Amino acid sequence: MPSLRSRALSVALIAAGRRRRFASAEAVHARVAESARRPASHLPPRSLGRVAEVSRTFVGAWPVYEVSPRGAEPTARVLYVHGGGYIHELVRPHWTMIRTLVTQAQARVVVPAYILAPRGTADRTVPVAADLLSGLIEGGGAGGTVLIGDSAGAGLALAAAQRLRDRTGAQPSRIVLISPWLDLTMSHPDQPALEADDPVLARPGLLEAGRLYAGTLAADDPQVSPLRGSFTGLAPMTVFTGTRDVLSPDSRELLRRAREVGSEVEFHEEPGLPHVYPLLPVPEGRAARDRIVELIRAAATEE
Repeated sequence: MPSLRSRALSVALIAAGRRRRFASAEAVHARVAESARRPASHLPPRSLGRVAEVSRTFVGAWPVYEVSPRGAEPTARVLYVHGGGYIHELVRPHWTMIRTLVTQAQARVVVPAYILAPRGTADRTVPVAADLLSGLIEGGGAGGTVLIGDSAGAGLALAAAQRLRDRTGAQPSRIVLISPWLDLTMSHPDQPALEADDPVLARPGLLEAGRLYAGTLAADDPQVSPLRGSFTGLAPMTVFTGTRDVLSPDSRELLRRAREVGSEVEFHEEPGLPHVYPLLPVPEGRAARDRIVELIRAAATEE
């Protein structure tokens, strides 16, 4: 049974019309057009600078933020890949999660503000993300590297890990996937029933956002939909999902396919919780964040 606060938040999300963002292909195109006219800011909140050192560089056209503990040496490295259906920038809940990783796990967190669809397509985006991950792994220093992504960012993160495995065999210490969007075909037979109970997401808009991100590739290409790729040789994974999430079948299918090839998966499925609940200000979200901090601290002991 979800907490009272979680139930109240789901009601509030419905009342606020969050699903309208993905209600239709037209809604997605309206969002893309608005972003072209007035690009949304991906800047971190000023308050983050009071507790962390924040800097920005560029990798090609990508702004890449680095957030480190203020006055302390980081003990591990994190690559955090944000969600938003590939059409939305970093928003405050992402930065709040990043703040937690820096202040509680003492991690150095690298945060790419990758180019959004339709300019940023999978064939361009996945290789750059894989290069960032490779650089972080090879960069040295104490501790290991944890790859974290939420929603669409989790799909991009997994595709980057698969590409890096195929290219060099390298992997991070752990991959953490928060409510991952892993199959952009949206073809799982359980999804129509789940959609009616999802307070955040709807399939028509997701299908269109996925089409824009796929570009010239097919929606079932592993670069676009890493659920269709191989799970052999990947780092241990931790997955968080909720049962009020139309994308939860992706997580269950990942669990099945990964275990078929002997990959390690730590799986958390919260009854009654919505999409990206670990980013939300609810007790279950706090517990998930605490677990992620534990995983980064465990990676910090690796050499």
